[in-house]
Amino acid sequence: MTVPLSIVIPTRDEAAQIDELVRGLSWAGEIIVADGGSDDDTVALARHAGANVLERTGPTIAAQRNAAIQAASFEWVFALDADERITDPLRVELGHVVSHPERRAYRVRRRNFYLGNELTRGHWGHDWVTRLFTRDQRFIERRVHESLEKVDGAGDLSGVLLHTPYRDLSHQLEKMERYARWGALDLFDQGRRASWWDLAGRPAGRFIRAWLLQGNIMDGRFGLATSMLGAYGTFLKYAHLWALERDRITSAHG
Repeated sequence: MTVPLSIVIPTRDEAAQIDELVRGLSWAGEIIVADGGSDDDTVALARHAGANVLERTGPTIAAQRNAAIQAASFEWVFALDADERITDPLRVELGHVVSHPERRAYRVRRRNFYLGNELTRGHWGHDWVTRLFTRDQRFIERRVHESLEKVDGAGDLSGVLLHTPYRDLSHQLEKMERYARWGALDLFDQGRRASWWDLAGRPAGRFIRAWLLQGNIMDGRFGLATSMLGAYGTFLKYAHLWALERDRITSAHG
């Protein structure tokens, strides 16, 4: 049975998985792919699989999502990423909820997988995101960590999303670099500048929190690697923020 739901998917260079993703969503009333300027075959593959594709919809994931929501035909929208998969129990639940809604928005829990392991500790193990909502709502425009505008009284879904954010270590490092740069730009636009504490204390604190307080120490070398990578990502963001400040000073004296 077709579910009266618009699924919106922001993409950029997702040719490796967009065909399989879109074909697996054939039960949804509408699939809208909002592409941010892919250099591969993402657009062609998504269209061939049956999605309505919007091209060059904006520089950020939030802008892409909002463009797709604006184009949605159905009252209810589900925001999905290309590296996420809707489980069968969640699919059945979505059909029931959009037919008999009690709230204006709903949160869903993500099960996160990394290098073949499910991440069950720290924020990865308690990862709830608001993804089902009415089409009058929009995402806050940020370069990273975009989120839906605050909705009072959002409900919780019992079905889960499966999330594999990184294909391998190289993909993770490439993604960390991009997100660190975007995060630094967001902070710079807010007037933030990188201090000694930001460059040294924050990465160390991130490692200690993940390794000891959140229990990654129990996962051996895997836990050590994920804790170190988390600290590295924090350092990268503030290093980029420091570089932006240096570039501004150099330009001013040039």
